[in-house]
Amino acid sequence: MELYIELLASTIRMSVPLILACLAGLWSERAGIVDIGLEGKMLIAAFVAASASAVYGSAWIGLILAIAASVSFALVHGYASINQRGNQVVSGVAINMLAAGLAVVLGNEWFKQGGRTPALPPEGRFLPFEFPSLHDIPIIGPLERIFLSHSILAYAAIALVPLTAWALSRTRFGLRLRAVGENPHAVDTAGISVAGLRYRAVIIAGVLCGISGAYISTSLSSSFVRDMTAGGGFMALAALIFANWRAYPALGACLLFGFLQAVGNFTQGASFGGVQIPVQFINMLPYVLTVVLLAGFIGKSVPPKASGIPYIKDR
Repeated sequence: MELYIELLASTIRMSVPLILACLAGLWSERAGIVDIGLEGKMLIAAFVAASASAVYGSAWIGLILAIAASVSFALVHGYASINQRGNQVVSGVAINMLAAGLAVVLGNEWFKQGGRTPALPPEGRFLPFEFPSLHDIPIIGPLERIFLSHSILAYAAIALVPLTAWALSRTRFGLRLRAVGENPHAVDTAGISVAGLRYRAVIIAGVLCGISGAYISTSLSSSFVRDMTAGGGFMALAALIFANWRAYPALGACLLFGFLQAVGNFTQGASFGGVQIPVQFINMLPYVLTVVLLAGFIGKSVPPKASGIPYIKDR
């Protein structure tokens, strides 16, 4: 019983950064901007959050600066994709490479720990809520450990799912944003700025990636280490495609990936039939599922019609 409780709680913890990154991709791609750079924005945000929290001793300062760093990278991607009408996939890959190299170089220069940041003090982390008085109560105790023992960023991520679904389907801004991703010429004809809407979507994606990266290094962990996002941005993209660019199915896909990551963590060193299962095999399960889902469902997913296509205004 204890194992199952910890497994479910870990599933939620591992899913949070994927949920935030997946929502970021949803906002961006609904506006017609393909965002391969989710991984890079998460990584630079994780580094900045851990660095700032270590220096200033405040998780909130780390979060704010992480969002600022992620939005800065998002604006670079937006400028290349919107103003310069560049290849959005190439721009996203460049963001990933820049973030991976910059984080290690700056980390090594600032802290002299091989690219790592110092271990964060309690005030420099978003710690989970604890209700020890409820632990021994039947039914309530296990539910508390599964659903209530998380940090504030985890609950913010879950709350953003219905908020995103509502905003994209029920608000004027969301409907216009979706129209830009489907038919930007019609939006432009109506006198609405296509570039302005796309930039706002890119900024929202940057904010969400900033929160995701900050969660990884200041809540899920207590410092930054090289490549600590471990392909989470690409898994979030896979979840987005699997969910057919919808918020609630994206939540389910991210929880599934988070569950596999949690299973991998809990089964390290396990044996089957007297043979010990290699740790590498356990760790690759989420990525194998990503490939399987993409291979099985990519043909059934329909992206926004203008996704990845630079908009050229008619003269």
